[in-house]
Amino acid sequence: MAARLASLLALLAIWVAAAHFGDPRHLPGPAAVFTAMGKAAASGELFAAMGVTMARVAAAFVVAMALGSALGYAMGRRALFDQIADPWIVALLNLPALVIIVLLYIWVGLNEVAAVAAVALNKLPNATVTIREGARALDPALDEMARVFAFSPMKRLRHVVLPQLAPYIAAATRSGLSLVWKIVLVVELLGRPNGVGFEINEAFQLFDVSLLLAYALPFTAAMLVVEALVVQPFERHVSRWRPRPA
Repeated sequence: MAARLASLLALLAIWVAAAHFGDPRHLPGPAAVFTAMGKAAASGELFAAMGVTMARVAAAFVVAMALGSALGYAMGRRALFDQIADPWIVALLNLPALVIIVLLYIWVGLNEVAAVAAVALNKLPNATVTIREGARALDPALDEMARVFAFSPMKRLRHVVLPQLAPYIAAATRSGLSLVWKIVLVVELLGRPNGVGFEINEAFQLFDVSLLLAYALPFTAAMLVVEALVVQPFERHVSRWRPRPA
């Protein structure tokens, strides 16, 4: 904890120094940014934008993880299905996010369905590939044990499959969230009338760097809070059997 705090203080010091010696129009100091942040918070616009964006992040993440986990597990357990689906996953992995976003806005329209679907589709192949590797690594001896003891499908999933897949789910969660955080802002910037991405675009149009940072920093802070309070504890829990580095 002390190391993290020292790192943040060092970053703040670098910011103050850069703003002092640079052009304040391009990089305003903390005081100007926090003043703009306070005004946005007092008006309620900051919290409204944050709430809308976080809802989109949550919806897209849940959809992508659910579909990606099911698809990845099926690909890892069935060679024929893997051969059929793999080209599609490779195409999605390499297709630029911007192309997916623009196409969905054209095909579906400038609405919430297209926005969430665009974010989820960009996350989907990441989750699928990670879970597929976990499914391929499942211990066949445990499968045999489940058959011998006549486990029901749900009991087998709960007691045999999920414990082995948990580290891969944790890895997909961490990498997926980092992707979803970024893509959702692009989706909002291009085609939504609200959210943090929309407000950042408005600040860009006005060339108001203080306002831009006033929306970007709370969003970054929210990301760090979710990482520290949700993702890291989950990852530690499912990897508690592994020796930790000094």
